Amino acid sequence: MSAAAPATPSIWARTHTALTSKAASGLSLLIALLWTVPTFGLFISSFRHKSDLNNSGWWTFLARPSLTLDNYTDVLFGGSASNQLSNYFFNSLLITLIGAFVPMLLALMAAYAFSMIDWRGRDLVFTVVFALQIVPIQMTLVPLMRIFVGSGVSKTLPFVAVWIAHTIYALPLAVFLLHNYMADIPREIVEAAKVDGAGHITIFTRIVLPLLTPAMASFFIFQFLWVWNDLLVSLTYAGGTAKTAPLTVRLADLSGTYGDDWNLLTAGAFVSIIVPVTVFLLLQKYFVRGMMAGSVKS
Repeated sequence: MSAAAPATPSIWARTHTALTSKAASGLSLLIALLWTVPTFGLFISSFRHKSDLNNSGWWTFLARPSLTLDNYTDVLFGGSASNQLSNYFFNSLLITLIGAFVPMLLALMAAYAFSMIDWRGRDLVFTVVFALQIVPIQMTLVPLMRIFVGSGVSKTLPFVAVWIAHTIYALPLAVFLLHNYMADIPREIVEAAKVDGAGHITIFTRIVLPLLTPAMASFFIFQFLWVWNDLLVSLTYAGGTAKTAPLTVRLADLSGTYGDDWNLLTAGAFVSIIVPVTVFLLLQKYFVRGMMAGSVKS
């Protein structure tokens, strides 16, 4: 009796083997190096004199090293007290924290209603919410601004206008992501809790939320980075004053009227990435778990 022929590896097994090979690892390191070189060049430029930047490339620093902290000093403490970067930094922090937390909270409740509660028209409403992702933000700026101006919110409560705008723009994607993750929770757990007399609030707070920690962290990182780096929405609804404008507005003005102060722009850019990098490092464990959720089935 002849021996059985060895099974042919599946396409997923072959793909996994190819992506984890030494050649693939070397290519990944090469891509990472090429991606890092421009960032390294900007970092070196942030410590160079303005005259050196205008007369030579950043790579000449290796042959003629010359460092200065004047760029960071001008960015952090230059100008008038009301126009210093610290004011815009606080505005960005305030806008981003609430602009990331509020849509996540609302999306959690909406995702629970879409995935755990049976009601008429649920699938249709979820499809409409999901389809809202294709609406360009630029199409909503003028209508939403007219509502804020007509109600007086943009003048008296500019921060509230920015928070509402970021919440509106983030909800479709947030509901979609959290709903998909929540749908993977075994319904047996929820049904067992209902048999024990638990209501929706108890199920939501004690069962669903602890299981959604990776997904919540993943969305929070995405939304935090998007709001922190946003210029269009904040400039439209918060204006350009130091009282309400975020850090991105100030960074856009650092290069000067004729764009000849970009040495300050490089320093300001690295000051602005301190917070998002810190947030990512603190939540990266949950971020990886959230990205991998659902990729492996038992």
